[in-house]
Amino acid sequence: MKSSVAPKPRQGWSLEDRDPAVIAAVMPRWQWFYDYYFRVQTSGWHHVPSEKALFVGTHNGGLAAPDLHMLMYDWFYRFGAERPIYGLMHKSMWRVSPRVAEFATLAGAIRAYPTMAKAAFQRGASVAVFPGGAQDVFRPHRLRDRIYFCDRKGFIKLALQEAVPIVPFISWGAHDTLLVLADGYEFIKQLHDLGLPWLFDTDPTVFPIYLGLPWGLSLGPLPNLPLPSQIHTQICPPIHFEHYGRQAAKDRTYVQDCYDQVVSKMQFALDQLILEANGT
Repeated sequence: MKSSVAPKPRQGWSLEDRDPAVIAAVMPRWQWFYDYYFRVQTSGWHHVPSEKALFVGTHNGGLAAPDLHMLMYDWFYRFGAERPIYGLMHKSMWRVSPRVAEFATLAGAIRAYPTMAKAAFQRGASVAVFPGGAQDVFRPHRLRDRIYFCDRKGFIKLALQEAVPIVPFISWGAHDTLLVLADGYEFIKQLHDLGLPWLFDTDPTVFPIYLGLPWGLSLGPLPNLPLPSQIHTQICPPIHFEHYGRQAAKDRTYVQDCYDQVVSKMQFALDQLILEANGT
């Protein structure tokens, strides 16, 4: 006899997984890290529109991504846990770090598929995306002052299709919580091409060599504990494009122009934030 109880959907596939009670419960812990461990300095929150928007950011510091967590703390502190924002997260996180992924799901993480983002927008919620993905969060320390999206333009197409503004989020300082020395992906890829299996069951797009907790000198996209480093974050003014709709999203030249506009504005804002953070 078949059970009458429907199976629970896989994590990250349902907007219903988000739990405001869990968010409220973790806020005191986030606050301690915000105030004392990372000593966050933030600005620009008056730029957050009242309507739904696509928040686009860069993140640093490996899988811990402390600047992302501090962004979420700021959001819930200012707008409450009841105002939803969903974050697009790569599917490999549910495999690489199930516990982290489970918590992230309860805080609003959903699988990084356009259908999931569009479902959130249809509910009137905002969506956050970090286009650079693993290459961005594990980018070498020498690239810490660069907007690093790896030429990925899916977020532009999403904004155009859904007719929502892009609100950039930038940060500075979290790159010192995990010192990425280099990316050994090309070397590991050569081993893979020779028939050797991947050392870690992850999406093989980045293989960092880094210094950090708890592993010391290590390699591979492993979960990490962030070192204490002051983090500066900033919400930038919304970016509105001239044209929206499916046709605009299919125009490669227009998509490229929109992408260049976003990256240029974010790079300028990051350059200014670095100067402010360094007191110059």
